[in-house]
Amino acid sequence: MAELFSEEWMNALKDAWNNEPEVKDKLAEIGFDSVITCGFKDDEEPVGVFVVKNGECVSAGSYNGETPDWDMRASKKDWLKWVNKGIGIMGSDMLGMGKAYASGALKFKVGDYGAMVKNPKMAGPFVKSFALMKAIDTDK
Repeated sequence: MAELFSEEWMNALKDAWNNEPEVKDKLAEIGFDSVITCGFKDDEEPVGVFVVKNGECVSAGSYNGETPDWDMRASKKDWLKWVNKGIGIMGSDMLGMGKAYASGALKFKVGDYGAMVKNPKMAGPFVKSFALMKAIDTDK
């Protein structure tokens, strides 16, 4: 088991991402490059970082001062809930993502959530990336 957002956990997510054509290949189609960070709501800095070049995650691990294009934050309790059960509600991950964002459970310190969800070529893979987290054996 790996601790949430640890080097081991982030690299497991990297492997899952790169092995999922609905994420990697779909983002490659739009030339998606991004530095994505994640962490906890009350922390000054993110914990994990995920670097994507042309849809493929080229590096992942502990945050080390990188400038994010996207910085997602939630409470540890919410992250663990999504890792265990997924973010979906009523069978829809997109609906669950919208609810998490609207309720404030999922915050974007950096990045435009509204613009992302209006772009189906970005929104679909983004939501699917959350589903990949369920496959990672995570410390509770």
